Amino acid sequence: MRHRSESQHWRFPPITELPAPVEMIRVPADLSVDSLLTAYRAGYFPMPIRRRVAWFSPNPRGIFLPGHIRITKSLERSMRRFEIRIDTAFAEVITACGDPARPLGWINRAIIESFTALHHDGHAHSIEAWDEEGLAGGLYGVSIGGFFAGESMFHRRTDASKAALAALDTIMQTIPGGLIDTQWTTDHLVSLGAFDVTRNDYAALLTAALEQPTPSQFGHLS
Repeated sequence: MRHRSESQHWRFPPITELPAPVEMIRVPADLSVDSLLTAYRAGYFPMPIRRRVAWFSPNPRGIFLPGHIRITKSLERSMRRFEIRIDTAFAEVITACGDPARPLGWINRAIIESFTALHHDGHAHSIEAWDEEGLAGGLYGVSIGGFFAGESMFHRRTDASKAALAALDTIMQTIPGGLIDTQWTTDHLVSLGAFDVTRNDYAALLTAALEQPTPSQFGHLS
């Protein structure tokens, strides 16, 4: 895998300088690998809005801290049904997450193509739960140093996406100061241990996480 230089063309304003109510900015950045890495390092993530890309920095911001994801005994038992794999079916995972039949879907063809390029560059990864029938569920996200932005997850069998999340948590515990970004919180994510932090607190956590080594399971890119 190769390193990519950070884009010098686009500048994202520091998230600590955004007015508290502002969550979306319009920066005419493309979805190239360099633009995406610049955005995530600055605390932003892309979502398409009316055929254009907007860049978001929610306030508050949803996160997991590695080691604090709640795994119930029933989930622990259920997880034994799955084999966890990493990056063996990235295309299938992101395509399943982008199924247009899913409610509130936002993953379009441009997002799939851009994050697939990011995957080939070594910064986007899939965590997959497999069973005897095949791919049962999983998640994908962006990894930079000790930071992992969980973009989306899906399941075809009960608890498969939770098993993938638990596996991600285990991976992120292998380094100090790791951060799992959920962007926003939902009742479901909160039930698993996610919580909100202020934008300023998120910026501090992000800065610290970016300085950490990349988990060995994701390679050695920073």
